[in-house]
Amino acid sequence: MMYFAVFIVLVILQRLGELVIAKRNEAWMKRQGAIEFGASHYSWMVAMHASFFVCMIFEVTLTDRGASDFWIPLFIIFLILQAGRIWALTSLGRFWNTKILVVPKARVVERGPYKYVKHPNYMIVAMELAVIPLLFNAYFTLILFTILNILMMYKRIPAEEEALQKFTDYHDVFKAKAAPIPKNIK
Repeated sequence: MMYFAVFIVLVILQRLGELVIAKRNEAWMKRQGAIEFGASHYSWMVAMHASFFVCMIFEVTLTDRGASDFWIPLFIIFLILQAGRIWALTSLGRFWNTKILVVPKARVVERGPYKYVKHPNYMIVAMELAVIPLLFNAYFTLILFTILNILMMYKRIPAEEEALQKFTDYHDVFKAKAAPIPKNIK
């Protein structure tokens, strides 16, 4: 249980640090004329991510299942995901944010994982929402938040893409790159 406590505190601290960076980036982007989109679902997304940790803590504490028998490969996958997360966030630099903020006429980022796929950070978050609960046999949390995240991404990704296509060169840059949500499902 001590390993879980240390792990979850470190992940929560990482996320809080990211929120500080996002707030700083938001201020910079707004000074550049950024427009916010998707504000109606943002508070739901924040609530979902905060609830993930609450649910995880309750499930792990109440069930006391301990770490997975496969914790070593799962932890390695988690570390790889963290490297991918850092790569995605640093590739966006000051344009990374937890909100959908678009600076009109800005060139979209084409470096890092964005050279290959659309929305790599969303893909990483989806995998984290599976791997983190699996590390500690939190199957209820895994299923619930995988479903909630899918529902959230069906709202968020189209809103983000619409804003980027309307105000940037997004369509030209990403027309040939893989999308996490197939076009015919929107």
